[in-house]
Amino acid sequence: MQTGELLGSGRTADVFAIDDHWVLRRYRDGGDATAEAAVLAYLAERGYPVPRVRGPADARPGTVPPSDLVMERLHGPTMLQALLLGTITAEEAGSALAGLLHRLHSVPGRDSAHPTHRILHLDLHPDNVVLTAGGPMVIDWCSSAEGPPGLDWGMSSLILAQVAVDTSALAAPARRVLASLLTHLAPAVAAGNSGCGYLTEAGKRRAADPSMSESETSLLDDAMRLVLELTPTQP
Repeated sequence: MQTGELLGSGRTADVFAIDDHWVLRRYRDGGDATAEAAVLAYLAERGYPVPRVRGPADARPGTVPPSDLVMERLHGPTMLQALLLGTITAEEAGSALAGLLHRLHSVPGRDSAHPTHRILHLDLHPDNVVLTAGGPMVIDWCSSAEGPPGLDWGMSSLILAQVAVDTSALAAPARRVLASLLTHLAPAVAAGNSGCGYLTEAGKRRAADPSMSESETSLLDDAMRLVLELTPTQP
């Protein structure tokens, strides 16, 4: 498929303009986007705020490669951009992320036979939320899976905490976003995962992520300690 202007690049994919209404998201390693498209379509049908998709799952054979995902073009800053511009506070960002997690975990799972398992984003952080005129929209579902909601909370918390324990200019706002997020931690998650339970699997996944640099991986232990420090004590 012919592409236009490069709009952005992530760790694994590039996003190109098609027109004012659609974009093309292409995996650089040729990975298959079919499963991601199916998750997006499923969530959109149930009212969760994700961009509409148009392929590869519903494309005519041969018109869209499996590595390409045609989806709605969203207009607005990412939550991270809004934080840096000062148009949203860290506390508001943490509250919004928590609301998106709660809302996602209220949607029944697609495939899992386990009654408490839900669709998990597993990479929900301020740069994966676009603040459109119609409200926040969640993007980048390539890591999604089904499992216990606590794992999603653990992954989002740990991603923020890794930034918070670093020495970059984003460390202080990331800590405030994390603190806000954790004040909204789902009670069932905290009660069912005493100590660092809900972080253990998240830490293992982050450590095994091939897209993370050695310096990022070295921050994991400090990041886990920070999440535990900021997690409110349950009565």
